[in-house]
Amino acid sequence: MADESTGLWLIGARGSVATTAVSGLLALRAGLTPATGCVTERPELAGVTLPGWSDLVVGGHDIAQAPLEKRAELLAQGGVLPHHLLECITPGLREVDGEIRTASFDGAQADVARRLVADITAFRERHRLARVVVVNVSSTEPPVPPLPEHAELAALERALADPDRNVLPPSSLAAYAALTAGCPFVEFTPSTGIALPALDELARREGLPYAGRDGKTGETLLRTVLAPMFTARALRVRSWAGTNLLGGGDGATLEDPAHADSKLRSKANGLAALLGSEVTAPLHIDNVPDLGETKTAWDHVSFEGFLGARMSLQFTWTGLDSALAAPLVLDLTRLVAAAHAAGEKGALGALAFFFKDPLGSEEHRFADQTRELYEWARGLG
Repeated sequence: MADESTGLWLIGARGSVATTAVSGLLALRAGLTPATGCVTERPELAGVTLPGWSDLVVGGHDIAQAPLEKRAELLAQGGVLPHHLLECITPGLREVDGEIRTASFDGAQADVARRLVADITAFRERHRLARVVVVNVSSTEPPVPPLPEHAELAALERALADPDRNVLPPSSLAAYAALTAGCPFVEFTPSTGIALPALDELARREGLPYAGRDGKTGETLLRTVLAPMFTARALRVRSWAGTNLLGGGDGATLEDPAHADSKLRSKANGLAALLGSEVTAPLHIDNVPDLGETKTAWDHVSFEGFLGARMSLQFTWTGLDSALAAPLVLDLTRLVAAAHAAGEKGALGALAFFFKDPLGSEEHRFADQTRELYEWARGLG
């Protein structure tokens, strides 16, 4: 696979995470930055055949019109991108921007899907790509109520053809289009995306792997490391409260309670799996525009030790979420491409390492996820 070019098709291609990922890819390709944060560059994965940085060709869909170089300038002002890189990567950003297509969701959903498929297929053929990995990094959607059509592919496709019905949210319609175009899919957001039985059926029918969901970059990453410690030491966690403060586009989106609900559910699922549902675990997300691209999480853990002794742990995590997420997007593209080349299909549970609410896996303990990732990757060869 080393001699084959791989496409990376980003849903939400002009957003902060996508722009940071593209900027980082261009800098890595030119040798302008070390691969800090890129798990696929770890020595444990050195024997895995992955597409190289120069093998990745980027395109995508977005409803936004502002060019990538303008978004990159804003990210530099926010401290995400180093200013000295902008001049070097601007030509590359303009080239990628020319591969971004406007996503229109007007009309019957079957027609929308055909337009999305046509854009992805044209991109693959234009660049003579061996495969295209589609990654959703768009804004978080509200949770969607289950419908009977979500359970079975034939019923879903009949409903998609009805112009008076919208049976799929945009993230799931993007996943349907990706699979229909013969592309593996990664759901990097907490949106529904590919997490529907009908779409799993389509992926398996087409022999396509997929991964998701909700990239694990900060507070939840720490939780999946710390929570197993309490369990292993037989300490009883009584409550685990968290507050998230963030600005930027994510902050504005998650200010809406309906959109925030998807994120809150994703975060809560992992903690409940690690500690048990009886643990009190309130979690709040607040939009603080002044923070811009910075995200701060504060957690308070109340726990009980020998003879009922009451103790607590508090931690604060402050990070630039786009800078934490972007290398994972590149990692997932490389790993899912390798899985596709190896003939794997369905949910890639071994990639739970990257996600808050992993598909195809019930494992949330980070050390165990890490071991499973390395074992799986070694099997790819």
